Amino acid sequence: MKIALASDHAGFRYKTIVGAFLRADGHEVVDFGTSSEEPVDYPLWIRPAAEAVARGECERGVIFGGSGNGEAIVANRVRGIRCAVCWNTEAARFARAHNDANLISIGERLVAEADLRAIVETWLTTRFEGGRHARRIAEIDA
Repeated sequence: MKIALASDHAGFRYKTIVGAFLRADGHEVVDFGTSSEEPVDYPLWIRPAAEAVARGECERGVIFGGSGNGEAIVANRVRGIRCAVCWNTEAARFARAHNDANLISIGERLVAEADLRAIVETWLTTRFEGGRHARRIAEIDA
């Protein structure tokens, strides 16, 4: 799978960790930045990653910040993006199964590093259940 990654300075370390394990698992990773823990204005990095997913250049995306909330807000401003803030595996599972989230946002200051891989892997492997929500999601994306 081709996966977009992006972060602000507060999520840089987790972006680096996730990028490494995704590559090791055979995924193609497109890193939209940032490239350090130097303070940056997060929309400059998050929006291009979300746009790449919306255009189909990347199949999914994971974005990172301090809390993940601001990053999710920016991503969800892009038509065709369904970004959920995920703080545990249950949130990640529901984001895919019920909401067909094509991006997730993780807060480095709120999520334990030990939980990081399980959250991302749960989201990547959970299938969208479709059902009555599928039509509504398609309408929103149109």
